[in-house]
Amino acid sequence: MNTSPEYTPPKVWTWNKPNGGRFANINRPIAGPTQAKELPVGRHPLQLYSLGTPNGVKVTVLLEELLAQGHSGAEYDAWLIRIGEGEQFGSGFVAINPNSKIPVLVDRSGPTPTRVFESGAILMCLAEKFGAFLPAERTARAECLSWLFWQMGSAPYLGGGFGHFYAYAPAKMEYPIDRFAMEVKRQLDVLDRRLAETEYVAGGEYTIADMAIWPWYGGLVKGWLYGAAEFLDVQSYRQVHRWADAIGARPAVKRGRMVNRIQGDPSSQLWERHDAGDFATKTRDKVEAGG
Repeated sequence: MNTSPEYTPPKVWTWNKPNGGRFANINRPIAGPTQAKELPVGRHPLQLYSLGTPNGVKVTVLLEELLAQGHSGAEYDAWLIRIGEGEQFGSGFVAINPNSKIPVLVDRSGPTPTRVFESGAILMCLAEKFGAFLPAERTARAECLSWLFWQMGSAPYLGGGFGHFYAYAPAKMEYPIDRFAMEVKRQLDVLDRRLAETEYVAGGEYTIADMAIWPWYGGLVKGWLYGAAEFLDVQSYRQVHRWADAIGARPAVKRGRMVNRIQGDPSSQLWERHDAGDFATKTRDKVEAGG
């Protein structure tokens, strides 16, 4: 294994230079707002402030699935938060998510607005609110929540670990790439073995566990994340592919993946969603053609 010059950590770490990499401008060791900026509020009960990253897609997929089931109370406004421009550090955003990460949801259907941050918490709260996609029976519910939290715990290894060092770090380093690639492949093997036994991750029913895992591991095997499909030999995880294709074919999932998306084919980008009709009239290609 190639080794770089050994690094000796200082006695006390200090932040005296950018850490480099694609997202260096949004990383800092302190919390709190950097600018005064209030958030917009639309007309629907649910206000989502997000970006079409895997964590953001989890929530928009669930919202579109709820609407497809006929839950009219799940109508929502999805506002675009451009994290590359630091909009998550605005005072209005920090007030509803002190962790300054997307997504964050504000439920205004009751007398007092309720904020929910962390994507897993948002999925749970919405599933409980509408009584959908989260089993009521004790054992089935425990299985679903176990896989939901498996994803929440595994994502840092995939995104912040492997994805960062493989795709975004300013220099390629063998040790961290090798270390995190090994863990990501172990996680894919966990998922592939599970899906060899069941149709969906938590069992025979489609749940919020699938919605949480699909944008990350489904996206990885379909080649949407980090340009690493060949490097990780994702074709060998056949059950994950079967599952990813089945979920990706769902109309609500296709819509959810478009919301707050700012990359890819312009026809697949719906920067903000305020009405169901926006999918037909306000994708980026249509807006630019009309402008």
